Amino acid sequence: MNAASPRAGARPHEFDHTHSDVSGGWLRAAVFGAMDGLVTNTSLIAGVGGAGVEAHTVVLSGVAGLVAGAFSMALGEYTSVRTSNEQIDAEVRVEHLSLHKHPEAEESELVETFTAMGMSEPTATAAAAEVHADTERAVDIHITHELGVNPNEKPSPVVAAGSSFLMFSIGAVLPLIPYLLGFESLVAGLAVGGAGLLLAGTLAAHFTAQSRIRSAGRQLLFGMIAVGATYLVGVLIGIGVAG
Repeated sequence: MNAASPRAGARPHEFDHTHSDVSGGWLRAAVFGAMDGLVTNTSLIAGVGGAGVEAHTVVLSGVAGLVAGAFSMALGEYTSVRTSNEQIDAEVRVEHLSLHKHPEAEESELVETFTAMGMSEPTATAAAAEVHADTERAVDIHITHELGVNPNEKPSPVVAAGSSFLMFSIGAVLPLIPYLLGFESLVAGLAVGGAGLLLAGTLAAHFTAQSRIRSAGRQLLFGMIAVGATYLVGVLIGIGVAG
């Protein structure tokens, strides 16, 4: 069987036409976590280092930022995704109640939805009647068309939190690597952080099928703006303290 042949048991066209998960699960949390970890800790060591403190203080600040940021990101992701899922569940209950109280009106609404999609009215009427023969299926179809989400494919808050925690930690540790290896150089830490930003942008482009160069350059630019601003604040505070 060649590469273009369908797999046994696969649905028609599935063998060469699949989609990534766009429900807002692990990928969004991973990209956000990695970028936040990189930008936050690279900026943090830039600000602390710009103030002229010792390398030990830079490392301590960076590790504290890593731990605090990773837990903050994970808890934030968990709460955000959990709240979003609970909101969808609330809308499902609303739709159940509406179907119970006004079944004819809800079915007419679905007929209008189907005709707006291009079905003829007789076909839309027959399809809506068949959908409404099963209450759970009718609720799913109404929610999907009215809210644009599938109530049966909600992202996992645990997966989002874990992905965010892990990728924030990886991103945050990168600018600390030179210090952890014994190179007490702010320039080296910023360089590694910049390389991490380029890598994160490139990996994000891989999943979104966008230009790798544009994505990497954009992440580096945004990150360097934050790093530059924080470094300037650190320098100014360092001058003020010294004065």
